[in-house]
Amino acid sequence: MMDEPLAIEAVELVEVALPLVRPFRTSFGEEQEKRAILIRVDGGDVQGWGECVAPEEPRYSEEWLDGSRLSLRNFLVPALLSGGPLSNPTQVGVRLAWVRGHRIAKAGLEAAVFDAWLRLRGKNLSEHLGGVRTRVVCGVSVGIAPSIEAMLDEISGYLQKGYRRVKLKIEPGRDVRVVEAVRQALPDVPLSVDANAAYSLADAPMFEALDELGLVMIEQPLHHEDLVDHARLQARIRTPICLDESIRSARDATAAIELGSCKIINIKPGRVGGLVEAVRVHDAALRDKIPVWIGGMLETGVGRAANLALAALPGVSMPGDTSASDRYFHQDLTPPFVLAPDGTMAVPGGPGIGVEPLAERLQSCTVRTETILRRTVM
Repeated sequence: MMDEPLAIEAVELVEVALPLVRPFRTSFGEEQEKRAILIRVDGGDVQGWGECVAPEEPRYSEEWLDGSRLSLRNFLVPALLSGGPLSNPTQVGVRLAWVRGHRIAKAGLEAAVFDAWLRLRGKNLSEHLGGVRTRVVCGVSVGIAPSIEAMLDEISGYLQKGYRRVKLKIEPGRDVRVVEAVRQALPDVPLSVDANAAYSLADAPMFEALDELGLVMIEQPLHHEDLVDHARLQARIRTPICLDESIRSARDATAAIELGSCKIINIKPGRVGGLVEAVRVHDAALRDKIPVWIGGMLETGVGRAANLALAALPGVSMPGDTSASDRYFHQDLTPPFVLAPDGTMAVPGGPGIGVEPLAERLQSCTVRTETILRRTVM
């Protein structure tokens, strides 16, 4: 089966909803539950799973859950199925290239194909992508809490579990004072902040104040389309700027590096359009010795498994947001991902992404399903 192409007979879109352990608030708003579209590729003898991580509202990017479902059903899945068997998952991007944007939806579909194609060959995703480690160091992202005391209590719990880096979400009015209090209480903890593009260059004095607090990085401080102002801000502060929403491709990464807009890059496969492009961003950063890490989108175990495979790449030198299942869910869709006391998590080693949804758990969380058959689009 090593050279056998993947013949996809159908693609199923499974919308799920999982309540979060605690609300997760950023400058975009607050999430009470995780809704996602799981994508199941039916390859006859094998199936593959991917996760479309588009949020319910188009705040983080132009994409949102219902829009992604429509783009998958009406355009992306038919384009994939009408092309015949796949000899390599890289062909997915070629078949979908005529659709402009919709990177998150494309990423979920590509991931499902990768999973099925690798299962057909008995190969593991991390090894296929070039992963060099079997365990990865993990950090945790802390949402905006109702009080500094509540935030410190939450952080204390994560540190006791072994997380090696803490990232605080900030927004105008809840920034320097909060970060100062956390830094004073935890002087030796690797600490970062994430603004999710909530500020402008006029707020440079605030970032200069943060510059005195010994942060690992300041993530996405300014508008997602403004690489020039990010370069201007980076020239004013010592703390490395990390770009997230601004990096949608390897081209964006190269431009940001050349302009001096950042010193660190957060890679999210959904944001950049899939695993293939995520590796290209990684490679572009590695060439210029720019550290990268793998970000998270509150993924279920399906998306978390793919993120861990990426986190094993050689250029990923910083703890990411790929936290354990119990950070977000009382019960994940897959067997739980568990953080070891040393702050590391195992990279799944089985075929494909190495996990699949638990049937009963998936059924209990499913909101709706939709199946697109190959014969209906030929």
